[in-house]
Amino acid sequence: MAGAAVAVTDTTFQKEVLSSSQPVLVDFWAAWCGPCKAVAPIVEEIARETQGKLKVAKIDVDENPNMPQQFGVMSLPTLIVFKGGRAVERLIGYQPKARMMQAINPYLA
Repeated sequence: MAGAAVAVTDTTFQKEVLSSSQPVLVDFWAAWCGPCKAVAPIVEEIARETQGKLKVAKIDVDENPNMPQQFGVMSLPTLIVFKGGRAVERLIGYQPKARMMQAINPYLA
């Protein structure tokens, strides 16, 4: 589906996120996490609306423990904006869409 979030893993994180020419919003989530389920449709909506300006990625922390550990993810969901291979913005816990966009907009092309 056009503009949908891409699933990334510990293995593909470097290529998909850190080496991306576009800013990337990464959703660190887990299947058992209630707030993660609440954030998921908002993240998908942002993926569609910012297509071409922002890449949106999701990483399941249970299946991929290395990247969350590397970026100090302690709570779920954690949304991190990466630009130029660096974490530039971090949102922890459920956030309304307006707050997410406020964090993302400064980094959009």
